[in-house]
Amino acid sequence: MTFVAGLTLGRRFHDEVLAPILRRRLPGLRYAAGLLDGGSELLGLDTPRSTDHDWGPRGQLFVAASDAARIPHLSAALDADLPAEFLGWPARFTGTGRLGVADRAGSRHGVTIHELGGWWRDRLGFDPAAGVATADWLATPTQRLAEVTGGEVFHDDLDGALTRARAALVWYPDDVWRHVLAAAWTRVAQAEHLPGRCAETGDDLGSRVVTAGLARDLMRLGLLLRRRWPPYDKWLGTLFARLPGAAPVVAALADALGPGDWRQREDGLVRALAAVAAWTDDTGLVAPVRARPRPFHGRPFLVLDAGRVAAALRAAIADPALRERPPLGAVDQYVDSVDLLTHAHRARRIAAALPVPADGAT
Repeated sequence: MTFVAGLTLGRRFHDEVLAPILRRRLPGLRYAAGLLDGGSELLGLDTPRSTDHDWGPRGQLFVAASDAARIPHLSAALDADLPAEFLGWPARFTGTGRLGVADRAGSRHGVTIHELGGWWRDRLGFDPAAGVATADWLATPTQRLAEVTGGEVFHDDLDGALTRARAALVWYPDDVWRHVLAAAWTRVAQAEHLPGRCAETGDDLGSRVVTAGLARDLMRLGLLLRRRWPPYDKWLGTLFARLPGAAPVVAALADALGPGDWRQREDGLVRALAAVAAWTDDTGLVAPVRARPRPFHGRPFLVLDAGRVAAALRAAIADPALRERPPLGAVDQYVDSVDLLTHAHRARRIAAALPVPADGAT
């Protein structure tokens, strides 16, 4: 079969199969539809390799709360009428997981049906139609924001409710953005001297491990600075390399992670640090710091001294309660568990447990 990008396949499946069934079976039904629930195709990064699991003609169908009682009838209509294949691709599945294994004799199709507000609450832990508070931003992993603002809406006949909700999640408010960036630079500041110290004691492997962690943090930071939601690690390097002006940073990080000795590693790392610091200056969120590498105290290795960038960002936050929060940022900046970050209510419980200033929570 000829590979068809997942978003193209989903749109055609809606336009050519799903929509005609709905017009015939439930005339007058107001609904929204799209592909927003995860997967490489939402970022336009699916390839023929992606088709071996959890992939095929699929999408999500959304109805208003007033039509939630019709979902069982709607589900039965789709179960009866959706075909076994579309454009040569199986549209029925067996097995476990979101879709399981493609199988023309399978009993399950790839269209899920939801009441719109309930889907948002399940996916993010809140409904953006009611507004997005600071606590909502900070409790939501960037991968989830990448998914729900990526993908594609195929139809929105709910007075534009799905489209408006996605628009509300396009990017952080400036103060939240400053807080998240300050947290990212704080992470860098806490580790940037360690590769040199490890190398100095003869721990070359430890030096490389810490350098790799800094490279990951810098790629996530670079995406945030360019107003792109950092994805999960599989696509982090791919999306970072596509950013405007990323090529010198990619080259510097390649040197830092390459087979060279510590001095070559240090040179690549400080070039990358200085470049991403300049990106921070370019945002206009804070007066330019113009941070350049400098010795770490009296020790014979260079750092950016990234804490000064973090401090400048925190000082520029207008909301005093947010400014006084611990410099931890969003939940996926201090938690790295897939089993937590892929469950909105778990992530929100963790985020809600953090201390907040005594004079008020944000």
